[in-house]
Amino acid sequence: MTTDVAVDPRLLEILVCPVTKEPLRYDREAGELVSEKAGLAYPIRDGIPIMLPDEARKF
Repeated sequence: MTTDVAVDPRLLEILVCPVTKEPLRYDREAGELVSEKAGLAYPIRDGIPIMLPDEARKF
């Protein structure tokens, strides 16, 4: 499923993984913010990152 969702670049600069406190990688094609260290991908819904570990996809 590809969702091309625009996220404010300034927001991406300040968001960190709530589990590891590490920076996130924006996967534009998947519409997710990825935490490699935690193995979690946080969804972006209607342009809003959902930064809840319970809502994240594990990989």
